[in-house]
Amino acid sequence: MRRPALYSRSTRVPQAAAGESEADEPKAGTSPAESTGTPAAGAPPPRRHIWRNSMLSVVLLAALGAGGYYFLPRQQAHQLTQKDIDAAVLRSLQTAALPSQAARAADIIRPSVVQVVALGPEKTTPAAKVEKRGRNMAKGKPPAADPAPNTEGEVERGVGTGVVIVDKGVILTNLHVIAGAEKIKVTFADGLEANASVIGLQPENDLAVLQADKIPDDLVAATMRSTADLMPGDNVAVVGFPFGIGPSVSAGVVSGLKRSFRSPEGQQEMSNLIQFDAAANPGNSGGPMVNMSGEVLGIVTAILNPTQQRTFIGIGFAVPIENAASAAGMPPF
Repeated sequence: MRRPALYSRSTRVPQAAAGESEADEPKAGTSPAESTGTPAAGAPPPRRHIWRNSMLSVVLLAALGAGGYYFLPRQQAHQLTQKDIDAAVLRSLQTAALPSQAARAADIIRPSVVQVVALGPEKTTPAAKVEKRGRNMAKGKPPAADPAPNTEGEVERGVGTGVVIVDKGVILTNLHVIAGAEKIKVTFADGLEANASVIGLQPENDLAVLQADKIPDDLVAATMRSTADLMPGDNVAVVGFPFGIGPSVSAGVVSGLKRSFRSPEGQQEMSNLIQFDAAANPGNSGGPMVNMSGEVLGIVTAILNPTQQRTFIGIGFAVPIENAASAAGMPPF
């Protein structure tokens, strides 16, 4: 027995009534119920009616469920207040060890800091003798010990610091660090050693520009920042190689602006310097003085000490980066 279809795609159209008598009279062999389409008493209802009723029930239940969900009481979200935010920040500060500003600044500038070593005849000036004693003591040697020549017979006559300002190996340092050197060697942050040559000088600001003959593949140049908005009391950090130890980091503040300084020998006077109190010693010369964002504000060039000890007593000087950049032929800020 064929199962009746739930949906019909028949294209038949009801035939026009040939006559009322033909439509009213039952056909032979059929019951009155069959001829009129009305189900006989006790017969089950047609399946299409059952299906339609089921669909209506499903739709009605779905509508009732949606309406009930809509009218259910909802829990309101907690609104954050400034007090909640302050409490969360305070809790983080109490439970998490955060790096200092100086540590973050040093971490940013460190890949751009290099050690600069001048090789050649040993200097005999009083300042050079003090620096030699300091380097010897830092290396655990007797203060008056003479430097041992390297494998090429060269003598280390001075150690300073430099900062990469162009990622092609252009380095800023102090002129007095490399003055009179027969050979200049630089050591990058990753340990790569290279020879360097002088490509620019600015004697009035004690600056020299070097070009390394080979560089690391991932060399990072420092970011320089104008000192136009620099004020006394601003935090600064100094990164370098005091007495050849490093890279070392010290932190302090800007102590003053537009300072003047005359070298102990009285041979040179510089002006428009930045005074700072972050610890610096021989070997820091030529290194960067940076703000707390790791941006270079100046190049460390001198320390003031009324005695002949050439050690730090709290007053250091840096050449503003505007002057230092012009030494390298870079445009002003």
